[in-house]
Amino acid sequence: MHLQSLLHQLSNARILVIGDLILDHYIWGDVHRISPEAPVPVVHVSHDTFTPGGAANVALNLANLGVKTSVIGYFAEDEAGLKLQEILNEKDISVFNPATSKTAPSIIKTRVLVRGQQLCRIDREMQRETYRIDTSPNFETVLEEALANVDAVIVSDYAKGVITQPLVDILFKISKSYPKLLVAVDPKPARHLAFREAGLLTPNRSEALQMAGMAPLHTDEPYPLEEICLKIHNLFNPKILIITLGADGMAICHGGKVLEHLSTEAQQVFDVSGAGDTVVATLTAALSVGSTPAQAARLANAAAGCVVRHMGTAPVTLKELQQWLDRSSEVVI
Repeated sequence: MHLQSLLHQLSNARILVIGDLILDHYIWGDVHRISPEAPVPVVHVSHDTFTPGGAANVALNLANLGVKTSVIGYFAEDEAGLKLQEILNEKDISVFNPATSKTAPSIIKTRVLVRGQQLCRIDREMQRETYRIDTSPNFETVLEEALANVDAVIVSDYAKGVITQPLVDILFKISKSYPKLLVAVDPKPARHLAFREAGLLTPNRSEALQMAGMAPLHTDEPYPLEEICLKIHNLFNPKILIITLGADGMAICHGGKVLEHLSTEAQQVFDVSGAGDTVVATLTAALSVGSTPAQAARLANAAAGCVVRHMGTAPVTLKELQQWLDRSSEVVI
């Protein structure tokens, strides 16, 4: 199948994202002098930009690929929350916020960029417990209604508090009523959450090492891909495991074995922020319309190659990915 043909089929997909909703704020400027108050640069701001981050960026990637997208998470009715909802609504993304208590502020990550380089990052958030949504009385009802109308669900855990073990348990319980529903998980292994038998797991290089219960590697040690794949299979038994390996591409694993190792498609890398979101979004969308894991991985590999060429969190765009595929003319059997 041509990847272009697969890309066009993604508009048939309906996907729900559950996770930590973040507003990414970028302050762009320049520096010409050091402050007389302290040995720090004085940034002359030229402009500000805002984009969805975290699980909201996963949803934005899906919407940009033509997928009918919905998202469940937490945001407050503050300036940042309203801004985030406005951006998502402009992309026709359905937003569900089942939290009945909204005392915690919406999560904002502010990055100051000077001449294309990040000078600092400012995070505004509270304790994880304040962002839980599974304790809301109507959470299970909202989730059941959302799952009844989708082909796949993505759990996007940024360790901010939305994704908890009770939430995962409720999700997997309800999903058993929908045998064809694909449950994809982009995990944070440090959380030690149990999600055995997910349809798709998409850890990166270091996350896969943690999931396998293995110690960090020394710089001169080779990455034990086959051993990691087998250990993750034994511990979590995912139907499909795809490990993203940065400059080394990605590995497609099934049944505890590495089926294929794809080289990276990235030719220029300016910023890897959000690349994992693009990968899980593209993989899930492709698999939900009937692609093979190899086809889905190749499309996701190309999508990741597109987004890392941009500064900041940048979702894939349909036009850019189409142009990329036109140049590569790749065919997947």
